[in-house]
Amino acid sequence: MSPDIKAILRIQSLDQRGADLEKEIAALPKHIAQIEKALDAHNRKLDVDKAAFAANQRDRRKAEDDIKAQEQKISKLRDQMLLAKTNEQYRAFQHEIEFCEKEIKKSEDRILELMGDSEALDKNVKTAEAALKEEKQHVEIEKDRARTSTVTDQKFLAEVKEERAVLVAALDPKLLQQYERIRKKWSGRAIIADATDGRCGSCQISLRPQYFQDLKKAERLITCESCGRILYYNPPVSLEHEMHTVPTAL
Repeated sequence: MSPDIKAILRIQSLDQRGADLEKEIAALPKHIAQIEKALDAHNRKLDVDKAAFAANQRDRRKAEDDIKAQEQKISKLRDQMLLAKTNEQYRAFQHEIEFCEKEIKKSEDRILELMGDSEALDKNVKTAEAALKEEKQHVEIEKDRARTSTVTDQKFLAEVKEERAVLVAALDPKLLQQYERIRKKWSGRAIIADATDGRCGSCQISLRPQYFQDLKKAERLITCESCGRILYYNPPVSLEHEMHTVPTAL
């Protein structure tokens, strides 16, 4: 494999790694936004539960105030009954007192109902507060993790760009232009393809015999006649040959 092809392969690897890092860096703020959105949902749930509990308490206080008002009214009516001069007046006061007593009974029943609801509503508030506290802790952990990941990814990305710049500086400008042109065409995916088995490793189209022989000679840059990707030939290593070339221990 020619040095230029090795350099191009490394550049391709760096570009893919760089793209992955940039994608990950860009995704982290979105991830934080999502978990903060979940936190907002917990806040809204707690607000709703608190509002329901507060409304319950207001209704209970109102019912208690209504009972007090009716009791005061009954007290006044009884005082007035003592001054009644006819039976009709006396019965009228008595009917008013009975009406007030019925209203008190309604308010007492309402208070009992509200007290029954109050326990569940209070439980909902406490559950929502606990869930919100847990979610806040989760969000802070995720934010710390995201900040750490971002710093790490940015460091790796800087290293990738630095190594790429060194390789590009030593590469034939025409070869780099061709690489960039193919890279743009395929949106950075598989610019170079292995054709060791006689076919393009990307589009899987077989090479013409003479074209394949030219690729083996590695005298010039060969591109796939179908997809345009840069091809390289990486001859298989003979295990027997490797065994013979390994130095024997003394």
